[in-house]
Amino acid sequence: MDDPVEVLEFWLGTVGPKGWYAGGEELDAMCRAQCLDLWQAAKDGGLDHWVDGTVGTLAFLILTDQLPRNMFRGQADSFTTDPLALSAARRALDEGWDMGAPEPERQFFYMPFEHSEDTADQSRAVRLMEERLPSDPEMALHARAHAEIITRFGRFPSRNSALGRENTAAEAAFLTEGGYGAVVAALQASHAKDA
Repeated sequence: MDDPVEVLEFWLGTVGPKGWYAGGEELDAMCRAQCLDLWQAAKDGGLDHWVDGTVGTLAFLILTDQLPRNMFRGQADSFTTDPLALSAARRALDEGWDMGAPEPERQFFYMPFEHSEDTADQSRAVRLMEERLPSDPEMALHARAHAEIITRFGRFPSRNSALGRENTAAEAAFLTEGGYGAVVAALQASHAKDA
């Protein structure tokens, strides 16, 4: 695999929406087998030329933001190329390339902001999910959950172990009480109550 279109065919077609957030060792192993060398090339700066237009940038974002979370689940390398993805996403928004992608694929232009441990990026992720993915309100809900965690802790406690960071007492309690899943459930319950 050495072409942006092949990355898109793999992630959008072979893996597909049902697998994007499912995880599991079988999927993770398939991602490593298909994309590990290409991810390394992106990490080393060899694929920067892909960040030019909707198709190439979308493939670059999937390769640097989504696939590492499968290939390196629970390890620091899950997040190593996040800065590359964030830079590419910023350029894509400046150029308007995100709007050339249909829903639900368009979400991958916004996920680097949602994965950032910066409050301004989190606010931007929520806004983008609300305004540019109107057909899927669940995406905005998940963005709000990420933003709430960053507002509360300034980082994602779920990453602490992989990154060698010590949990604070509050973070340890948060993780024990369900972590991200508990935040999502609370937001869903609040939304259902308000509806």
